[in-house]
Amino acid sequence: MKLNKWLSVLTVSSMSLGLAVGCSNNAAEKTTEVAKAPVADNSPITIQYWHSHAEPQIAALNYMIAEFQKKYPNITVEPVFQGGYPDLHKKLQAAVAAKDVPAVTNVEVSVLPNFADGGVFADMTPYIKRDKVDMNDFSKGMLQAYAYNDKQYGFPLIVSTSVFVYNKTMLDKLGVKPPATWAEIEDFNKKVTVKENGKTSRYAFSVPGWDTWYYDPWVSNGGGAILSPDHKKTLLDQPDSLKWIQNFRKWMQDGSMQMGYGKGASDTMRQMFLEEKVAMVQHSSAIIKTYLENAKFEVGVSFIPGDKERKSHIGGAGIVMMEGAPAKQKEAAWKFVSFMTGVENNIKWAEGTGYLPTHKSVVNTDEGKKYFEKLPQYKAVFENFDNVVGRPQHPAYPEFSKQYMEVVGKMILENADPVPLMKDSIKEINRIIADQ
Repeated sequence: MKLNKWLSVLTVSSMSLGLAVGCSNNAAEKTTEVAKAPVADNSPITIQYWHSHAEPQIAALNYMIAEFQKKYPNITVEPVFQGGYPDLHKKLQAAVAAKDVPAVTNVEVSVLPNFADGGVFADMTPYIKRDKVDMNDFSKGMLQAYAYNDKQYGFPLIVSTSVFVYNKTMLDKLGVKPPATWAEIEDFNKKVTVKENGKTSRYAFSVPGWDTWYYDPWVSNGGGAILSPDHKKTLLDQPDSLKWIQNFRKWMQDGSMQMGYGKGASDTMRQMFLEEKVAMVQHSSAIIKTYLENAKFEVGVSFIPGDKERKSHIGGAGIVMMEGAPAKQKEAAWKFVSFMTGVENNIKWAEGTGYLPTHKSVVNTDEGKKYFEKLPQYKAVFENFDNVVGRPQHPAYPEFSKQYMEVVGKMILENADPVPLMKDSIKEINRIIADQ
């Protein structure tokens, strides 16, 4: 069993992982099983929930845990903050090596395949079948993001997607709307971009260069693909897979598009938008409230534009159970996962955390209607609910994605032509994929 190199900061032998959680082949054999009904046992039990919830989310988390413990008074949930996602992931690996794992934990969406491939997370499919969970009520893409090799390893919990946040006051005054298609971007750029003495004083839009999450959907929206259908190689050097970066360079060179890269780039982009130096920014839906609270103009939100298709990728974290936890802890963990991701508190959780509701049925409830009246900007996401899909799923993604992120960085910082650089990076990307 092999965990990806990006986790190798801590030395864990494949043998110790195998002893702790069993190999992934055994997990595959359990896929068709239905979990046995638990023996009635109301004796006290304590489980740990490892998480990366930021300070603004803690009040919502405490509320949910308190409500859960009213329903299950014999189960005590101890929330343990483990830092940001990279720190949490390293600590999970160390816990597996020590055979002392929490019952339930967060996991950032892009690394789920790596842990799942290593047999670290429990397959929830038997529990789902046993308790007849209505999976159709979730956003299809959100569920798929936490599934791997036809097993459901987790559920969406703190979910975001990238959207275009725009200066509605400005665009209304100019008589333009955010582009819905790539074909509309050129006209949008001409009407919104302002140049003075050959230098741009107002950009039409901005796309972050510091995280592949933002531009991955541009690849597939243009008809390309990051991975081949069998996931054995990358297709980033194919013509359809290069359209996005060719357009990015063209729009940057004509002064209509701004991209940032490196330390402080996110803050710079946000400030440029608030100072009306850029009319529209692609950013996380989790940041919408920040823009609403700080902008001196009316803020609008639009789903990102598409060409061959129009989709955006899921960000944030899900909630999973650890395979190495004792059976009684797993049963308590399953109850906690079900409660945290259930319909009953879905809107309250979304409001408290700033992340997205995950159930379709909550949209038209009284609570849901009040939510959208208060935050109409989120309607742009829910009008495209099933077009919010998972990120590329491959255990080596966290490592090989750095290769094409560096290409974007050189395009931004050095004004380099990205096409030959991308083609040059293919050999290394394929080596990383094959090495997995």
